[in-house]
Order: sequence, then C-alpha cells, then structure tokens
Amino acid sequence: MLMDHRRCGCREARALALEPSLENKENFDRIPDLEFNPLRAKIVQAFFDKRNLREASEGLVDEINFEDFLTIMSNFRPIEMNMDEEQLDRFRKQKLKFLFHMYDSDRDGKITLQEYRKVVQELLSGNPHLDKESVRSIADGAMMEAASICMGQMEPDQVYEGITYDDFLKIWEGIDIETKMHVRFLTMEPIAPCH
Repeated sequence: MLMDHRRCGCREARALALEPSLENKENFDRIPDLEFNPLRAKIVQAFFDKRNLREASEGLVDEINFEDFLTIMSNFRPIEMNMDEEQLDRFRKQKLKFLFHMYDSDRDGKITLQEYRKVVQELLSGNPHLDKESVRSIADGAMMEAASICMGQMEPDQVYEGITYDDFLKIWEGIDIETKMHVRFLTMEPIAPCH
C-alpha cells in the first residue's frame, strides 16, 4: 500500500529505510487522483517499465520498491533555477524518454500509428462529441504531421514506420515540456528526527 508520507512516523521511516516495501500495480490503481485520468493505465504501467527504472533490460517488473518509486517520480520534478544549459538538456531528454516509453507500449523503439491512435483515443475518450472515426482522423492527421516533421516531403509510395525516439525529440522541439510535466509537491513541515 502506498504510504502517506505526511503521517509517516519514526518507526515507519526506519522500517522503510531498512526493509523497503514493494508496491504492485493494483496499489497504484487505487490512487484517487488517477481515477479520472484518461492515461491512467499508461501512467501506472510506466512505474513498472524496466526502461524507466534505468535497467538495461526490457519488459515489466511485478513490483517496485521505494527507490524505484523515487526514480520514476524524478521524471516529474520541476526545473531547478540554477541548472545550466547542459543540465537542462539532459533533464528535458529524461522527461521525453519517459513519455516516449509510455507511448511505445510494445517496447519496439517506435510509436506506431496503432499505438498513437490508442493514446489519442484514450485522451479523447471523455469527449461525447467525438465518435471513433473522428478520433481516428485526428490521430492519423497528427501522425502525418509527425512524418512531415521527421522525414520531410514523402513520396506517395513511402511508408512512415513510426515515431522513433529521435523523431520524438524533433516533434517536441520548442515545446516547454520542462514546466508542463511536473508534480507540485506540498510544502511540508520537517519531521522531527527519530531517536
């Protein structure tokens, strides 16, 4: 069960540090703030994707520990004001790599039209004014735009296989992901030291 760290007392803090608990997907599915998020399943899966846990292998893990949780949450930290250009670039690419992994659901290194259609469908699922065909058209149009950004003018018989990570970086160029993809944490009073 995810802990409410505001109520974490000395005994719980010691236990967490000495013997980290493991979290599974079912625990994340019960987070109320994700209940109405159309990308909820993708967000939860991202916490268990080995690529996001900075492991060389692919696939999913069944459980994560507190350190893994913090690793994933680091993708949502806000910009630090004292970052130089190199740090900002690395920070931006880390966030975009995380997003790319969310959309590349089959983990083949590219976001295909089918994967992109699924994301657009999930994002627009709550809109009662859009039918399935309209959503499909929106996704297809966005993928055509991605192809033109990444490949330039395409020949009529040329097929765009999907968005690679390098293409993804090009598409997001000029978009301020650094300030849009973050979690605002409440300022909390320091916890008294444990003795």
